[in-house]
Amino acid sequence: MNIGDVIFQLFTFICLFGVFFLVRSLVTKQPSKSENIEQKLDRIRDLLEKDKKN
Repeated sequence: MNIGDVIFQLFTFICLFGVFFLVRSLVTKQPSKSENIEQKLDRIRDLLEKDKKN
């Protein structure tokens, strides 16, 4: 095995790990956005219920 082969394999593994962590970070951010939307909808619903009572 040449030193070039070793460098190429290390570079490939580093790229694969980078892509894995990038995808994982993008996937884990999605639920926080939906939680934020749910909180806003809950607030709107509470305000509408409060308005109906008045």
